[in-house]
Amino acid sequence: MRIFISLIVLSMFVCLSNVAIAQDDEGSYIYTTYFYCDVTRQDEADELFEDVDKPIFEEAVKDGTITGWGYLAHHTGGKWRRAQYYAAGSVVDLLAAQEAIAERQEEEGDSDEFGEICNAHDDYIWRSVAASGGDILAAPRGKVGLSAYYVCDSREGAADEIVKNIFAPVYDAHVSDGKLSSWGWAEHIVGGKYRRLATMTAEDWPALFAARASILEAGQDSDLGDQFGEICGSHTDYLWEIRHETP
Repeated sequence: MRIFISLIVLSMFVCLSNVAIAQDDEGSYIYTTYFYCDVTRQDEADELFEDVDKPIFEEAVKDGTITGWGYLAHHTGGKWRRAQYYAAGSVVDLLAAQEAIAERQEEEGDSDEFGEICNAHDDYIWRSVAASGGDILAAPRGKVGLSAYYVCDSREGAADEIVKNIFAPVYDAHVSDGKLSSWGWAEHIVGGKYRRLATMTAEDWPALFAARASILEAGQDSDLGDQFGEICGSHTDYLWEIRHETP
């Protein structure tokens, strides 16, 4: 498998704002590639990833090239079938890591077979804004996860404040009680239409959905919850199996 990056995404990197660069010390930056795959062969893609790419990403964590990585398998949701991500402290570090990992893949004689199976993708860069443990990759994550990808209006910064000040204590309580393994909230830096990403993970599906139901019930009577819904009024949900993840 190769780390993929389109010409469009490359041009967007060049145009990143000074604000985004100035925030490098405030939370992990996460480069995620969401793959569209041949569903009849996606298990083959998983085997290729595990045999060739998993050791490369593990080594990249050990030597400090990246701070974390993961590989997710679609359970329920839209058209993305697999997701692979890696993280660093800045966009510049992400780009350097991408180049370094691509070189290692070339050295290992990585084939194009993964790309034949998963032959289209969407790229996003997210920045961790709020999370259990203080960063979206800081807390140990569960085996399954729910990701909500939000479309928001120009008031998205206010939505961030609502999450940090109103929702975060509720999420943290569920983590403290063992009902969730982790949660996170990330902002869009580069990519498509989705402007914010909410994640929560648990050890199994029953635990995840019980926690989600409890959180939704807690926010039903909140005026700020209604305001959040006005700002980020549309979203797409995915359920992911977390196949590989470090840390």
